[in-house]
Amino acid sequence: MQRRSHIQLLVDALRLSRFNNLVIIFITQYAGAIFLLNSDQPVWFVVGDFRFFVLVLSTVIIAAAGYYINDYYDIKIDLINKPDRVIVGNTIKRRPVMIAHTSLNALGILLGAVVSLWIGVINLVCAFLLWWYSNQLKRLPFIGNFVVALLTGSTLLVLLVYYQSLDLLTMVYALFAFGITLIREIIKDIEDMEGDANYDGLTLPVVFGLRKTKIILFCIIAPFFSSLVVFLLQVRNQYLLYYFGVLTIPFIYFLYKLVLADTKKHFSYLSSYCKWLIIAGILSMAILKF
Repeated sequence: MQRRSHIQLLVDALRLSRFNNLVIIFITQYAGAIFLLNSDQPVWFVVGDFRFFVLVLSTVIIAAAGYYINDYYDIKIDLINKPDRVIVGNTIKRRPVMIAHTSLNALGILLGAVVSLWIGVINLVCAFLLWWYSNQLKRLPFIGNFVVALLTGSTLLVLLVYYQSLDLLTMVYALFAFGITLIREIIKDIEDMEGDANYDGLTLPVVFGLRKTKIILFCIIAPFFSSLVVFLLQVRNQYLLYYFGVLTIPFIYFLYKLVLADTKKHFSYLSSYCKWLIIAGILSMAILKF
């Protein structure tokens, strides 16, 4: 029985850290290094780089700490929005979560500093922004969404610091991650509108309502999609062009579902759909190797 409780504690700790998202971050950084910044090098050039592994590990650890503190502050809201998925204060007490958050941040910053002083500083800034987001920014209209999207894009931009490069292609993929994440975060706010409204969360849907928030979403999507099209026409890689041409079909389907969406279940589906669009974007990096 005790062994089972330890296993359950580990499972809950992994759920709290959003393990699936951490795997996506891990794969994204390695894919960026292999297919974007070192496309002319063999794969083992990146895989065998221990300092780069430490960089990726530090990023994953900082992200995990961010998820811990986010759930720590959101207990009351989550009890309304997703009561069956609340872990903090239920299977794991609040104090150990805060200790884990602090310890993970310290470890992530230290590992980043071991790679380089600048990486350590970037990890420190990211850790602070994740705490500030969970503590305050996420309850403000748009600002919290923007910060999370910016942090998502930084998982690729930090590679430019490591490799001391100004690679335009990596910047564009960072922009892609930023754009899709910004859209997804606003959709998640619509999904969590009830809990946010009960605890003074001034998110876009709480302040402007569902209809106006959807209009704001389309105002974000239009320039984002247009910028992506301009990039694809300039990059002159026919395989990448074909890939994103095919990807346009599920994106149009996403827009169609967004127009019709009006329930929490609909927006939960669209939130998950955005994550698959991000994964599809990551997979397109492999085309650039050939």
